[in-house]
Amino acid sequence: MERDTIVHLCGRWALLADGPQVATASSTLVPVRCGARRAMLKLAHSLEEARGGKLMQWWGGDGAAPVLARHGSALLLVRADGGSLAAFCDDLATPILVRVAARLARAGGGRPPRLVPLRRWFRALWPAARRHGGVLAEAAAIAMALLDDRRDEGVLHGDLHHGNVLDFGPDGWLAIDPKGLWGERGFEFVALFRNPDAARALAAGRLEHEATRVAELAGLERGRLLAWIAAGAALAAAWTLSDGGTPDADLALIRRALAARGS
Repeated sequence: MERDTIVHLCGRWALLADGPQVATASSTLVPVRCGARRAMLKLAHSLEEARGGKLMQWWGGDGAAPVLARHGSALLLVRADGGSLAAFCDDLATPILVRVAARLARAGGGRPPRLVPLRRWFRALWPAARRHGGVLAEAAAIAMALLDDRRDEGVLHGDLHHGNVLDFGPDGWLAIDPKGLWGERGFEFVALFRNPDAARALAAGRLEHEATRVAELAGLERGRLLAWIAAGAALAAAWTLSDGGTPDADLALIRRALAARGS
């Protein structure tokens, strides 16, 4: 069935295959050529991915990869010329991530597509906090306080980390794979602190240093940013626990964010 869909879309949009397709749990990606342009055909396998596709189209290529066409849950995107920010040091990567976040916050025209409010996004945290207690419960209480005290709300990418910001050559660094959320701007930077890997996220002094830099670059209150980092890491830990995993890195990040917040 999916093969038939790909064949149909390639005919509809006059696409030529340009590499092996890649299947993930959430989508199928097919490198193609659209005339002279390198493009990526993306077939979403979930409502979350389809929602992200609508948001990508709404952004209109301003801060996010340009969308050439969309049909249902299928998306045709301009393909990146280079890699992601994952291999870059924080001194280079962090300012780029902050600039991309700022562009996305300003982009779009008219009413955005339907987005998920942060309160709903956090729903998996509450039962996990009741069950496991400890630092998870402490971070859950902080998350609830943040969500009750709504500030500076807008459209959020929701997963703006190093691997989701790619080099588009003359078009600069642009985002892909948004979750499509609505909420406080500070939450947009949580993924930065959990990435590009656990070793870097938990490197000595990294959280404290980058929290100061992001707060300054993005015009955020450092203490409230640290609160969002603790809350976001707690949500990630809750998801890991629900999948039967052990969220050691996220629990460690929560502890560091709470300590930095109190210092």
